[in-house]
Amino acid sequence: MAPTLLFNALRQATDEEMARDPSVFVLGEDVGHYGGSYKVTKDLYQKYGDLRVLDTPIAENSFTGMAVGAAMTGLRPIIEGMNMGFLLLAFNQIANNGGMLRYTSGGNFKMPLVIRGPGGVGRQLGAEHSQRLESYFQSVPGLKMVACSTPYNAKGLLKAAIRDDNPVLFFEHVLLYNLKEDIPDEEYIVPIDKAEVVRRGKDVTILTYSRMRHHVMQAVPTLVKQGYDPEVIDLISLKPLDFDTIGESIRKTHRVIIVEECMKTGGLGAEITASINDRLFDELDAPVLRLASQDIPTPYNGALERLTIVQPEQIVEGVQKILSKKF
Repeated sequence: MAPTLLFNALRQATDEEMARDPSVFVLGEDVGHYGGSYKVTKDLYQKYGDLRVLDTPIAENSFTGMAVGAAMTGLRPIIEGMNMGFLLLAFNQIANNGGMLRYTSGGNFKMPLVIRGPGGVGRQLGAEHSQRLESYFQSVPGLKMVACSTPYNAKGLLKAAIRDDNPVLFFEHVLLYNLKEDIPDEEYIVPIDKAEVVRRGKDVTILTYSRMRHHVMQAVPTLVKQGYDPEVIDLISLKPLDFDTIGESIRKTHRVIIVEECMKTGGLGAEITASINDRLFDELDAPVLRLASQDIPTPYNGALERLTIVQPEQIVEGVQKILSKKF
């Protein structure tokens, strides 16, 4: 075991998979000589050359289309979005081509494509650099979506995503890159379709992902001190959802809170709520409670920015509310 920062865990995963499989390559803006905007690809061009760590022009639609074509012909491209919000410029290539070509070709083409990069609300990055794309892409057929939250799962999930024969949107949070954790020296894989039970409890199920996992865990000591016993689940796989793990927890606690950084209207929590009501309505002793970001562009002002996203104290209040008889 060795203490590793999250961005270095992602770098290790990329390096190991490129060494293992010569069909794996990286492309994106400044991924080569500069080493990526958050140094996930630092110095990899020296080891693998400029054609396997390929610096592209500022043309997201074009280089995403090139990656789709490369995946169709047997390569395994990893696109790094300098900021995930910029990939809205490549929405057509990701959705109409990357997501659907395996189906529309009658299975003649595989699509082993990973699209990864920083997103989420950072520290005064402004509205256009604070995007959360999971709500944009959740309804696109053919895509898988994964959100890493720790150095351990970041490395294992990225290795699994690179080996998958389907397009995987791999969400990283800009404020988690310097998170440090001991990870194994030996190779390991984390399945991309499984949730993680972070804390077992019996009173309420808290479903969350990405940075909000850490906000929830900041709230847990206060909740325990107040006599509550929450179960915390990091969804990790945003599409498809791991309903086996979710259902097992809800059948035990009978109450659910969804904590997300995505916007409330049309966000991932809305889909999860609908799915829970469809499948597990009779197990619920209270309506599903959603804690999500405000439906506004993220302000640049730091104090206002903090107010737009869910904070640990709001999670404490949510548990108190759902476990009271006044809900």
